Amino acid sequence: MSRYWPEYGIIAGPIVMIGFGSIGRGMLPLIERHFSYDHGRMCVIDPEAEHRTFLRQRGVRLIEQAITRDNYRTLLGGLFEGEAGRGFVVNVSVDTDSLDVMKLCRELRVLYIDTVVEPWPGFYFNSDQPLAARTNYALREKVRTEKAANPGGSTAVSCCGANPGMVSWFVKEALQNLSRDLGHGAASPRSREDWATLMHDLGVKGVHIAERDTQYVHTPKPIGTFVNTWSVEGFLAESFQPAELGWGTHEKWFPDNGRRHEVGCQAAIYLDSPGGLTRVHSWCPTPGAQYGFLVTHNEAISISDYFTLGDPADPEYRPTCHYAYHPCNDAVLSLHETFGSGVVQSTHRIIDETEVIGGIDELGVLLYGHAKNAYWYGSRLSMAETRELAPYQNATGLQVTSAILAGMVWALENPQAGIVETEEMDHERCLAIQKPYLGPVEGHYTDWHPLANRWSKFDEEIDESDPWQFINVLAS
Repeated sequence: MSRYWPEYGIIAGPIVMIGFGSIGRGMLPLIERHFSYDHGRMCVIDPEAEHRTFLRQRGVRLIEQAITRDNYRTLLGGLFEGEAGRGFVVNVSVDTDSLDVMKLCRELRVLYIDTVVEPWPGFYFNSDQPLAARTNYALREKVRTEKAANPGGSTAVSCCGANPGMVSWFVKEALQNLSRDLGHGAASPRSREDWATLMHDLGVKGVHIAERDTQYVHTPKPIGTFVNTWSVEGFLAESFQPAELGWGTHEKWFPDNGRRHEVGCQAAIYLDSPGGLTRVHSWCPTPGAQYGFLVTHNEAISISDYFTLGDPADPEYRPTCHYAYHPCNDAVLSLHETFGSGVVQSTHRIIDETEVIGGIDELGVLLYGHAKNAYWYGSRLSMAETRELAPYQNATGLQVTSAILAGMVWALENPQAGIVETEEMDHERCLAIQKPYLGPVEGHYTDWHPLANRWSKFDEEIDESDPWQFINVLAS
């Protein structure tokens, strides 16, 4: 099937991709397809020699090094010497401090994008640091502090993948759909306060980033191997971090193991429990009601923060927001094995596009508590559709790489926007770029709530007066 793929712009200067795992490999053909640039000036920085042949075949230079705290300024600075105001850094790595690299790019006046606020190695498992300091909240606050201290300037897009990233655009589009369906008319908010007011006026109590990955392969997962459809290291890191969630003003109960932050935007709390051991009740269109892991993600904090009305320390309105993630079955088994044994598996394997024989990645936002109960809006992308749309990635990967593409286009069109999160970007423009890669993007209303058809523990505490209290959503 032939398709027209538009060219979105010219990148005048080097393109440097940091990291070349499953997301980097899938990102490369989208860059080739949608941008005009000097192919001889593109390079990948990654320590793994296994990428050399693949990149050489595509005419891309590999710098076979790890970026470290000691070499990042020299290495990146040398690549962009004399290129002020030109070029792009696409950071899809792990163990590379996003903020340090972002600050350098802004010094060099080079556009920048990443998918997560990543620290230098050792952050996630540093038991010498208190839990609060090891949260995504703490990582995000460092970026917010830098943004406040140095506003404007060269654009750096923070946390622009599928989630965080695309899901924030879905929240805005879902609010517009909900407004129409509830008879509030066509909503066209312009400011952050406008959007927060709309969410408040529609009666939305909170948002689940509700995902179900059903992709599967022929070969059963071996014991001693961690299998996933995206970065194993990334999933392990967020599974071992404290569970985090944006904390809404409708909540009447506070968890015994919940902790508030003493500084910052005050939009989120964390639990004295790893996200990989914390389950929540949620809903997606294909399975219906399901368990999800409450693993920490930046968007749980940034969405709650963005849609806050009033004083952040004592808000008039704020939605609860958290991830409710059911990964592919092999990843669930892998996580159970890790926590059951107390040992991280020595072998890590990402299911690639050649192995997947069925399933979809169903990733969307569940807006709940309003007059129509709950509304899921998102992408239901299959592996079969992914193969038709782009090479070198599974459905999970394409939801991420297409969001990076949208973020890159937006940055090229807004090169002096400073440091931005995806909530601050034009969601209509970004989704217009991304939707051709997302398969069916659909909205589904449901009468499900966390107390419906529920297998309860014998002594479980619930709040029957409001099904959408977090005490009812929390499963463990």
